[in-house]
Amino acid sequence: MPIKNVTQSLPASQCYKNLSFETVASGWFSGDGWEVLIPLVDHGKKTDFVVADDSNYYRIQIKTIDAKDESILVENKWGDKDIDYVIYFSRDSNWGYIARAFSEKRKRLNSPDHIRFHQHHKQFLKAFARI
Repeated sequence: MPIKNVTQSLPASQCYKNLSFETVASGWFSGDGWEVLIPLVDHGKKTDFVVADDSNYYRIQIKTIDAKDESILVENKWGDKDIDYVIYFSRDSNWGYIARAFSEKRKRLNSPDHIRFHQHHKQFLKAFARI
């Protein structure tokens, strides 16, 4: 059995964990038939990946949160960048939210216009279809 022989710093560990959620979401989209385009460079554009069908392109930002409380305030970390959707994954629970990018500085995660999903590809794709 392979053994991982590396000790990561806390910032590096956090980076890898965040990247794993981006990979999961992009896999769910591609498994559903979406084209998933990952930027070679994302210097200040705040785009983790783009999903596309034949005529539409949607810029996606993935965020992870350390919270079990769905009513927490989440911050606008993309500023005025032209992001279409922000997908939040809870690292502490099995749920997440899909939100249209908002312009407010902060917003409740469980706002009525955000769509909750269970962290499973079928529930995620159903939630995305409802947004």
